[in-house]
Amino acid sequence: MERIREPVRVAAIFNPGGRIRPVWFDWKRKKHTVLETTYTWQEKSGDTMLLHFAVADGEALYELVYDTREQSWLLHGVEAG
Repeated sequence: MERIREPVRVAAIFNPGGRIRPVWFDWKRKKHTVLETTYTWQEKSGDTMLLHFAVADGEALYELVYDTREQSWLLHGVEAG
């Protein structure tokens, strides 16, 4: 997986019970629609909880990270299909 580590704009649904589901994100002036979330996991970085989402748009696999403290999104990596 190629590491990107760029801030991105993400549309997400915050479901009851604290579950978050990314719907689409903008990267390189292109809107990527999330067709599938293949895996999710959490990581603690100091006092901050980071929520990782492995998502696919039909062309590639992406790793999106939500920083719960800053309430911001990062495109952590991409693996082209």
